[in-house]
Amino acid sequence: MLTPGELASRLNKLVISILLVGHQKCEPDWRQKPRTIKYHSVWLIIKGKGTFTIGGTHYPAEPGKLFCFAPGMIVERTTDPEQPLEYYFLRFHYTEVYEEKEQWISRSAAEARFPLEGMYTVTNTPQLIYLMEQLHMLWKRRGHMTAMRRKIVLQEFFLTLIADFRAQKIAGDTTAAIELTQDYMVGHYREPLTLEGLAQMAGLSVSHYSRLFKKYIGYSPIDYLTHLRVDRAKELLVLSDYRLKSIAGSVGYADEFYFSRIFKKVTGFSPREYAKKHRFTPAK
Repeated sequence: MLTPGELASRLNKLVISILLVGHQKCEPDWRQKPRTIKYHSVWLIIKGKGTFTIGGTHYPAEPGKLFCFAPGMIVERTTDPEQPLEYYFLRFHYTEVYEEKEQWISRSAAEARFPLEGMYTVTNTPQLIYLMEQLHMLWKRRGHMTAMRRKIVLQEFFLTLIADFRAQKIAGDTTAAIELTQDYMVGHYREPLTLEGLAQMAGLSVSHYSRLFKKYIGYSPIDYLTHLRVDRAKELLVLSDYRLKSIAGSVGYADEFYFSRIFKKVTGFSPREYAKKHRFTPAK
């Protein structure tokens, strides 16, 4: 998939002519047998459930899904009889026209592939539905000013879609950054890690990082690190005869007394009490 910036660049070069805008509520037995698509179209699912098959691949048709069809696609569409589909659709032609180095360049749809094809997941569904409603209402009217308004609303629809993709990408990148620091803590819990250092690794401010980490992981970063250390200490207390000072140092605590306080706060037992309670004693 193109990046949001690349998608915006491609769409900016297109002149789009709307052929049809519609709103459809399907009957429980609605089904379109496999057919070859003739026109470029966008379908926004707003209610119900179904299955759209594109080139032999099945996709869920449900709220939050947007489908972009292109001429030549083999498509089959069916609805769930208990939850019939409801959707808006937009059919259009386009050509690519743009200026580059003071020269106008024009390419037909056959030469310039439309940058959106297949199924997409969207999160700002209410705004996209609102814009489709506006297009549907404007489609029923005529006049040059109305035609201009339709073009503006269509551009706003694609701009909202790009912004949606961008927001999803940022959220995905942020999640990946949080998981990166989570994995780093697992491998480096013995080291003197700091909240500031972890936030810097994620590319976020300390407050934003702490808030997102707790949202995604369920612990604050420091609590997560503390539990990692205590869990490793539990293993060493039960399975080894190392001195408490050595165990504290091996899990990232230079001060064994501070380690003991942290351990008791998390487990409810002092390290020695925990070892006595859980240490394996071989049978005689």
